[in-house]
Amino acid sequence: MGERWCAAVLRVLVLQALAWALAGGQVRYSVAEEAKAGTVVGRLAQDLGLEAGEAEARRLRLVAPGRRASVEVSGASGALLVSSRLDREELCGKSAPCALRLEVLLERPLRVFHVQLEVTDINDNAPVFPAARKNLSIAEFTTLPGSRFPLEGASDADIGANAQLSYTLSPSEHFRIEEENSNSRSKSLFLVLTKSLDRETIPVHRLVLTASDGGRPSLTGTMELVISVEDANDNAPQFNQTVYKVQLPENATEGTFVARVNATDPDLGSNGEVTFSVSNTFPEKGINIFLLNAKTGEIHLAGIVDYEEARLYEIQIEARDKGMPPLSGHCKVVLEVLDVNDNAPEVWVTSLSVPVAEDASVGTVVALLSVSDRDSGENGRVRCWVWPASPFGLEATFAGSYSLVLREALDRERVSEYEVEVRAEDGGAPALRASRGLRVPVSDVNDNAPAFAQAVYTVLARENNAAGAELARLWARDPDEAGNGRVSYSLWEGGVGGGGGGGAAGSSSSWSGGGWRPASSYVSVDAESGRLWALQPLDYEELQVLQFEVRAVDAGEPPLSGNATVQLFVLDENDNAPALLPAAGSAPEAGAVAAEAAVVGAGSASGTLWAWAAWGAPAGQVVAKIRAVDADSGYNAWLRYELWEPRGKGPFRVGLYSGEVSTARALDEADGPRQRLLIVVRDHGEPARSATATLSVSLLEAAEAALAAGSSSSSSSSPSRSAVGVELGPGAASAATNVWLVVAICAVSSLFLLAVVLYGASRWAPRAAVLSGPGPTTLVCASEVGSWSYSQRHSRSLCVADGAAKSDLMVFSPNFPPPPPPPPGPAPKDTQPEPSALLDTVSALSFMLFPVPFIRPLQKLLFEAGLCSHGLGILGT
Repeated sequence: MGERWCAAVLRVLVLQALAWALAGGQVRYSVAEEAKAGTVVGRLAQDLGLEAGEAEARRLRLVAPGRRASVEVSGASGALLVSSRLDREELCGKSAPCALRLEVLLERPLRVFHVQLEVTDINDNAPVFPAARKNLSIAEFTTLPGSRFPLEGASDADIGANAQLSYTLSPSEHFRIEEENSNSRSKSLFLVLTKSLDRETIPVHRLVLTASDGGRPSLTGTMELVISVEDANDNAPQFNQTVYKVQLPENATEGTFVARVNATDPDLGSNGEVTFSVSNTFPEKGINIFLLNAKTGEIHLAGIVDYEEARLYEIQIEARDKGMPPLSGHCKVVLEVLDVNDNAPEVWVTSLSVPVAEDASVGTVVALLSVSDRDSGENGRVRCWVWPASPFGLEATFAGSYSLVLREALDRERVSEYEVEVRAEDGGAPALRASRGLRVPVSDVNDNAPAFAQAVYTVLARENNAAGAELARLWARDPDEAGNGRVSYSLWEGGVGGGGGGGAAGSSSSWSGGGWRPASSYVSVDAESGRLWALQPLDYEELQVLQFEVRAVDAGEPPLSGNATVQLFVLDENDNAPALLPAAGSAPEAGAVAAEAAVVGAGSASGTLWAWAAWGAPAGQVVAKIRAVDADSGYNAWLRYELWEPRGKGPFRVGLYSGEVSTARALDEADGPRQRLLIVVRDHGEPARSATATLSVSLLEAAEAALAAGSSSSSSSSPSRSAVGVELGPGAASAATNVWLVVAICAVSSLFLLAVVLYGASRWAPRAAVLSGPGPTTLVCASEVGSWSYSQRHSRSLCVADGAAKSDLMVFSPNFPPPPPPPPGPAPKDTQPEPSALLDTVSALSFMLFPVPFIRPLQKLLFEAGLCSHGLGILGT
């Protein structure tokens, strides 16, 4: 579009130049600056009137004196062409019009033509300011609106309308641009202040001044205006916050950073230098707790904050500049102290009721407690409990108050004092604990009776003990204390009866000449120590077992008591020597020994006994039987018989335990008319005790021996020849023996048949329950092999049918004192001895279970016949 416009303009100019040349004789051309190289300015050869080809032939050329020509003549066409850049401003500057004078030479003939080339202006230069930036300084507030500040305008190398400039200023509420026409060729340019400046608001104003020319299109040039506002102390320091809110844990250490206040002063220099200071604190002690840096405004902790003392601090801070006069600003720092769990719970005992009676009821209040925690929230929420968990517990009465109450029954004897610990724990993390120890003693009540260590005490005491000897020590424990546990002992009256029976609290199987005797006549108990004393020497033959009760009574109110049974067993000592018994056939009341007994040594006695033996008696024939008894028991009463004299090989011998004197060989006349035997009866005690018996055996003819036996049995008035303590041999009384033998055999056979009948009846009869009960015992005779001792004598009654009760048997030791001396009068007549085999048979059959009415006649018969060679005991009702 522009090229076409330029071509049209060029044609017009060429036509005008041609017309001018024809008219004035000078060729004038016009070309726009900045035309491209090769642009045809004009047809010079044609305009000079040359023919075609003549311009090349005559060497048509251009001469540009003094300067480089920017145009040239085409040799072929003779046209004037643009050869290089045409810059009007470079060629002519601000001159107008810009005409170049050219000379054209033409040879053959030489001829000179003057050509004038006018370079026309185009808007190819923008306005240019003297400097790209303009700095201005204007004081704030002191410079009033309307003030004008001159500026240097822009310049434009173009001419004409292309050089006419107009100015615009970038938008600003404080400034505007103003042009003023003066007499000079340039316009005066001013920057006008329309509004007061504030350096703190806009310290530097940056504006752009634009200059525009009048070309088409218009070109512009710019210049930056930098307007610095000079400071004045017109601003007080300003904090970025009016109130600073800070939270600080109470366990913060000294030097901890708290906060930093920031105040700014938009002024410059000393007007903007700010210093900080604390003007006031609440509470007042905060001024020593917090440290403010005057330059930086940092607040550090200089002391210790405690949530429990102050939960909030307010610090008034002033910021002051250094202007004249100085201006200041203020702010407030509100510091909230955060609670941390730094306080353990506190437990206080406000009331304590001790001691507590052991019979106190459940729910009894023992103590009142107060629990608190200075912390808040969860840190101050306290949980309480009691350790150990029983027998006390806690009950909350109201906030922070608890009651220590009894939850279980107390027993002072089990626990006399409780160490109770009340524990408290807060809800902090980590939790803090506290405890308070309580000592709760339990007072005693008399709720325990004295109790002996054993329900039954068995006491063994040797007979012949000294009076006042300690037999045992009884001890009853009462777990109560003081008077409730002080025990005194007493003896409940028990005793023994005269016939072997026992009282309510004691029993004995001994023979006693008197009646019932209380236990207190034998023993005594110390009221304080419980020692059991013997009041008199004990005699086993009189008392074997003493049973009584001891009572223990405390001193409580009401008093409580306990009992224990004491069984006192008297142990036998070998204090009785063996004693000879009367011969069989004599009544027990008649006495035993015919001759005077002399004491030989310690505990031994001697007497003279008589017996007869027939010459020619075979070996082993029993001549006599020595009978003796020992009031002791056990080994002390186990007797053995020894032939003391004559020693060596004599015609007689003595059974070691039976006491039977029998022939050791056949008797003949060489043995003499009489043999004197000294027999010693000795027990097994330690030391052993003994008795001696002298047996005088007369050796007679068989007929004389029979007559002597008969006469001695019918006569009882000759004490010097009595058979006391001895039984005659079979040769002296064979006739009497035969009669008794027949009677014994018949009786035993009848009893055997009766036993068979009763046994068969009991098998077919309906059975009844077995009943048992105690009954007295009856002594029959001693055994040849010793004796048996029982601590308690009991009998059992056996009921085999619905009839009367039957009796059973019991064998025991004949523990009774020696028989009394016989009354004056003739001694009973001895019976003839029986064979040993018959005696063994009778002894064996006598142990069978027969009714007492049948046994007792047989017993009497055997005693009268002297056939009791073994111990037979029959227990009757």
